[in-house]
Amino acid sequence: MKKILFFTACCLALVTGLSAQIPALERVEPMFWWVGMHNPDLQLIVHGDDIASRKVVLNYPGVKLVAMHKVENPDYLFLDLRIFSGTVPGTFPIKFIKAGEKALTYNYSLKKRDHSTDRAQGVTDKDLIYLIMPDRFSNGDTTNDSFANMREKGIHRDSMFSRHGGDLRGIMNHLDYLKDLGVTAIWLTPAIENDEPHASYHGYAVTDHYKIDARFGTNALYKQFVDKCHAMGLKVVMDLVHNHAGTEGYTISDMPMKSWVHQWPKYTTSNFRDAVDMDPHVSPMDRKIMQDGWFDHRMADMNENNPYLQKFLTQNHIWWVEYSGVDGFRLDTYPYNDPGYMAQWAQDVKAEFPHLSIFGETLVWSAANQAFFTEGKTVNQKLDTHLPGITDGVWKEAVYDALNAKEGWTEGVNRLYAVMAQDFLYKDPTKNTIFLDNHDMSRFLSVVGGDMNKYRSGMAMLMTMRGVPQMYYGDEILMKNYSNPDGLVRSDFPGGWAGDKVNKFTAEGRTTAENDAFNYVRKLANYRKNTTALQTGKLMQFIPEQGIYVYFRYDDKKTVMVVYNSRDNEQTTTTARYFERIKGAKKAMNVITGETIDLSKLTIPGKSTLVLELVN
Repeated sequence: MKKILFFTACCLALVTGLSAQIPALERVEPMFWWVGMHNPDLQLIVHGDDIASRKVVLNYPGVKLVAMHKVENPDYLFLDLRIFSGTVPGTFPIKFIKAGEKALTYNYSLKKRDHSTDRAQGVTDKDLIYLIMPDRFSNGDTTNDSFANMREKGIHRDSMFSRHGGDLRGIMNHLDYLKDLGVTAIWLTPAIENDEPHASYHGYAVTDHYKIDARFGTNALYKQFVDKCHAMGLKVVMDLVHNHAGTEGYTISDMPMKSWVHQWPKYTTSNFRDAVDMDPHVSPMDRKIMQDGWFDHRMADMNENNPYLQKFLTQNHIWWVEYSGVDGFRLDTYPYNDPGYMAQWAQDVKAEFPHLSIFGETLVWSAANQAFFTEGKTVNQKLDTHLPGITDGVWKEAVYDALNAKEGWTEGVNRLYAVMAQDFLYKDPTKNTIFLDNHDMSRFLSVVGGDMNKYRSGMAMLMTMRGVPQMYYGDEILMKNYSNPDGLVRSDFPGGWAGDKVNKFTAEGRTTAENDAFNYVRKLANYRKNTTALQTGKLMQFIPEQGIYVYFRYDDKKTVMVVYNSRDNEQTTTTARYFERIKGAKKAMNVITGETIDLSKLTIPGKSTLVLELVN
């Protein structure tokens, strides 16, 4: 029988041979759907041994089998259904019939949509996102640490490349900690199944798009996690990977067709150069290698020009929102995807969930490059991406420059001023996610050399600038290290495992320095949570002078003044220059200490930041 197999020699091709035997009806996806969706059309992917040799019969009021598509691999069928308006929720048989053999039956369910207001509500600049890598946060259920039928066995906490046992239950056990910290939204690196033989704990090599990794929990538990978060006033961001998939997934190991992934005569890695996406002078081959080259031998690069793959991915993402109620999507490796597909994907998803928030990982090196990937065609793009926001890595690098570099005309703190001045490039810069570190880069504390004044200043900027702030788990307790390799910045949260020597989820388990950091972040985060001026207020910044950078966040309720001294030595400055926003106020409250100070003259220690609420 002709099969489509994956070659470990790093190429893919149609071959004649035998693969592992699969059941006559191995799976139907999506497993179930809903009535009343904006798009009445649904495409089912059916996988089973020689399933294409069978006739398909279904009979349910309001549901029509529009087309049946046979593809290169006879183990697949793609069924186009139309679900008409007014169709009643229910279950009906889909029969796969072949002369002389017993009919195969799949009982397909159409469910009623859940229109609760706390589902798919969106993550905005009113929120503070806390990024967690589930495997490294807390082990709440030791019974799911390892499974005999999965390729990677056991947990090995002494290895940065192995599974450590963190799971959804562990995160749920510590939601009170996050709530107390001032977090309002939780972003998990992908919790979808990654059944690869090695180092797939991070979640970015998906092998089953419709299944939570058993070592994290179940689909039902993921839904419980989202429901519990919502009940506590916390939102959930789901991490999606369009660009690639783990090679052990069934759609890769037994592909529907050769064009399911990008094919090369020999293994070809992406050149990772985002500029080719926008370069008017680009070499077409450079662009092809960027977008179609593979990330890794174990991560097959998906061909998003394939219409079957397009529907498979889009429906999967819509399924997860309707099933679980997540509030937003973070899109991994956004520049490497097909631009046309991603623009249509965004429109299709937003048509079903108008309030759902979406931001894409860009990690490029100029504000113009970032803006190119955002919606509105604001920088002469030929295509409107319909992507509301990006991960603002350019802002992060500018903050690092402001903290670590000496000031110059365009260096040091002036770089941060200049980056903020380039917000005109975006349709809405408040939809960008700002951050100081994440799971792929050196931790913030290490980048600033362990300097606590710099640490506090960076955190103050994160909590008071425009955009959606995101922090990385453990930053609040001074976790540190450099990403060489990445596993070094993905350490276990101390106290998340039974038997840990210390429990840093509690004040008693933290050192004095760690408690000082935690309390500082908590103070700022909770102040931000209760201050609309820092969420949706306007921003006015002033050109830095003598290394002092001042900006204001303000609305009709409050005005917050942020003063950063980028020099090493203490400085005193008058404030008359900022009359446009001070507007006659004589005093201000120090948000951290609660003390009231004279606003006419300020003294700021070196590398330190004052966050001041003006008092009329």
